[in-house]
Amino acid sequence: MHTAIIMDGNGRWAERRGLIRSAGHRAGAKTVRRIVEAATRGPIDILTLYAFSSDNWSRPPQEVASLMRLLKRYLVSETARCLDNGVRLSVIGRRDRLSRDLVRTIENTERLTIDGPRLHLRLAIDYSARAAIAEAAARTRMPEDFDRALAAAVHSDVDAPVDLLIRTGGERRLSDFLLWESAYAELVFVDTFWPDFDEAAFDAALREYARRDRRFGRVSSSPEPQPGYSQAE
Repeated sequence: MHTAIIMDGNGRWAERRGLIRSAGHRAGAKTVRRIVEAATRGPIDILTLYAFSSDNWSRPPQEVASLMRLLKRYLVSETARCLDNGVRLSVIGRRDRLSRDLVRTIENTERLTIDGPRLHLRLAIDYSARAAIAEAAARTRMPEDFDRALAAAVHSDVDAPVDLLIRTGGERRLSDFLLWESAYAELVFVDTFWPDFDEAAFDAALREYARRDRRFGRVSSSPEPQPGYSQAE
């Protein structure tokens, strides 16, 4: 099972409390830790988190610099935790616009955690689904090679169609995130800002997914529960 999350609402969470936006991003990093830990206890195989989109470069320079520092600190601090919990951590997206120091940190974390058996955690950094699709189309001439080319375009070694996509923060859009992979994803939108998204809210989204009738274009007379979750409330 592949679950993807658009972690929206950090900045608005901070502004409503009279704090600078970077305080919201720091609070959001703590939520990442809680949700990753919760994911290791469920049936999720891959968890992809939208950490920094290619469009986010247009934000104020101070905010971008703060986000980059936070991403590096997260990778450094969580590597040991990932090893302890059997989590493989990798990063998808472009790397040519990241600092050399951040790229080295990414590569080191990926190398150390590559054998994590319980959960594959992917952080999308400098990621654009549209740009990835365009690059994959330019790389291949055969349709059957497209999925492999798309994975290579974002430094991924897995072809991972999304089963469940969650977006926090109250918005109802995909924001250029995993567009190809989400062709048949179940979408769950919640109003909670990301720093306030907890294990109970995560479990509620998973239960909602379990109630969905996933037909993939076919006809189904009666929905069946998704593996690992009961439809009972």
